Amino acid sequence: MLKHYIFFTRNTLPQPRADLVQVANCANAAANLGYSSVLTYLKQQPNWLNLGDWVEPFKPQFPEENLSSFYNLQDKLKVAALPIPWTLARSPLKGFDPSTIASKYYLPLYMRSRTQIVHTRDWNFVKAAIQNSIPVIYEHHHHESKQFEPEIVNHSLFQIAVTVADTVRETMIESGMPPQKVVKIHNGFNQLFLQRQPEQAKAWRQKLLSSDRSKLAVYSGALHPFKGVDLLIEVAKALPDVQFVFAGGDEAQVAAYRTLCQQQQVFNAKFLGYVLHQDLASLLQAADVLVHPHCLGKAATFTSPLKFFDYMASGTPIVSTEIPSLMEFKLAGVVAGWCEADRAIALAATLQRVLESHPRRSEGYSDSMAFVQQFSWENRIIKILSHVKDSLKPTFHHD
Repeated sequence: MLKHYIFFTRNTLPQPRADLVQVANCANAAANLGYSSVLTYLKQQPNWLNLGDWVEPFKPQFPEENLSSFYNLQDKLKVAALPIPWTLARSPLKGFDPSTIASKYYLPLYMRSRTQIVHTRDWNFVKAAIQNSIPVIYEHHHHESKQFEPEIVNHSLFQIAVTVADTVRETMIESGMPPQKVVKIHNGFNQLFLQRQPEQAKAWRQKLLSSDRSKLAVYSGALHPFKGVDLLIEVAKALPDVQFVFAGGDEAQVAAYRTLCQQQQVFNAKFLGYVLHQDLASLLQAADVLVHPHCLGKAATFTSPLKFFDYMASGTPIVSTEIPSLMEFKLAGVVAGWCEADRAIALAATLQRVLESHPRRSEGYSDSMAFVQQFSWENRIIKILSHVKDSLKPTFHHD
């Protein structure tokens, strides 16, 4: 029986969240490398009527178009949506939450015999995998105060814990993770972002620019103040001749920021909402400059922002604020302009300077495109699996 490399999230898909973009792209990369990779997630069912879902809940299959286009999944990845009755999904009773149902019911009864290794951020699922004699790769990207159970992290099947920042690695060790079992590996980018799309980029510029604004500055990512969105709105007000475009955020966030811009009389900021990855690549290539305005604060010490690698892959000049987690990239010379964080005046001045010093090239700037290739999702999976014992690694699947 074919055994799978299981990527598990307790969430429903698709959703425009960075952590879900990350898990989807990791699973996709593993499939691209030739592993039988299955992106496994939860799907709330309105009722119990579809008995087939309960008789055989774990059914790896190719994703539907809405899911594959949402995350730009290639044609090798399979997915499995585990059904969760909506009544149980909303139950306050302990033991009936979706993560517990997946860990205590689906994994041992339906998935165990078909799982070669588990890769997840879900600690419940990690423990369940160990208890069911399945090797585990654990992802942990944020500071938490919880203590890791020694019987889990010291188990021979617990292969490696992966984080994206040295500061998080340190707190994980303080919380009981064995130092030899935790490694920092940056996030990555989807190979689509390297493919030049000149016609689509031209279409974006025609759509977004006007006769009185010929320069396009793009921000891609979540719409949160700590990400620097409010700061960038201040910058937009100071640079009325530049068109600022924000790609990301849910409907409520987009509506709130549009209202804020109206109140502050900022007329050169457009909010597109979530942009599918297949369209985002050409939007980044369409820009004159890409902005990474992250503010200082706790998140700035551990973030490994997905958009930073997407930005580099696009070949478009980048302006970034100086935050601790990105300083290792400063010497690489792939960011056109750095400036002090939390200062709108400094960011505006740096943007103006870069727009003058780095004219837009439809073919992109090759230095950043060459540099970023080491951070592909496929290379990230290769690095992770290098820490897994050979006898426990997933095997290549040949169709």
